[in-house]
Amino acid sequence: MFSSFFKKKQVPSGLVTNHFMNQAAVKSFIVGCSGEIINVNNFKSLNKKKLVVSYGILRGVSEAFKYLNNFLYIDHGYFRGSQRSFNRQGTIINDLDGYFRIVWKDYYYTKLRNFGSSRFEKLNLYINDQRKSGDYIILSEPSANTVEFLNLKDWTNQTILELKKYTDRKIIIHNKQSDTKLKELLKNAWAFVSPQSMGGFEAALSGVPAHFTHGDLTSINSLRNIESGEIKAQDFYNLAYSQWTLDEMKSGEAWDHISKNIVL
Repeated sequence: MFSSFFKKKQVPSGLVTNHFMNQAAVKSFIVGCSGEIINVNNFKSLNKKKLVVSYGILRGVSEAFKYLNNFLYIDHGYFRGSQRSFNRQGTIINDLDGYFRIVWKDYYYTKLRNFGSSRFEKLNLYINDQRKSGDYIILSEPSANTVEFLNLKDWTNQTILELKKYTDRKIIIHNKQSDTKLKELLKNAWAFVSPQSMGGFEAALSGVPAHFTHGDLTSINSLRNIESGEIKAQDFYNLAYSQWTLDEMKSGEAWDHISKNIVL
């Protein structure tokens, strides 16, 4: 049963920074819901129960979310996201044509009711058969910003210790600066492990189960079932309804779905 809050369809305010990605995503969403734009530096002028929407965690956004605690978070999609490349200097954004995830009161996944397959099928993605064997586990390290934001100090060592309780397989550490691309590693992998990496969904599509340590993502697969992880089509159906293009935000389609299906 939906709360009285959402029956009233409180329109979110968009918190913008001076970063082009933040402005593109937030302004697109606000057009679609007929909301207002507020500079992120003025977030304390809002009622703490006010629903807000913003992109990313930098330039004051994370502070605003912690203060307001009722937010829609926008970032790159789970799959078919805007094209990015990575090097030792950081992330390069190649276009804004892909999908962006929108998460309520978290940063990676809002566990909702189950949805049908139609939206996922429109993506023309194929879920490969699950791997029956594999030489190692890929341990995907979070970025420095994620480590600081989620307080994941010593995550790599602690996760290795935890994994060794459940498996004796070789563990290969991978991150955005690794010379070997994830696509190559997946060819002989048994499982993929991270706190929250979207690379986990690339792994699952290729037939390698993804295991997570953060929040509701553990419901997909946790460390405890590292030897019996599953790839469930229903997870992809749900995730497809949690990601939207900028055009879908502008049209109001994203807000219409969110306002009807997220329980606040």
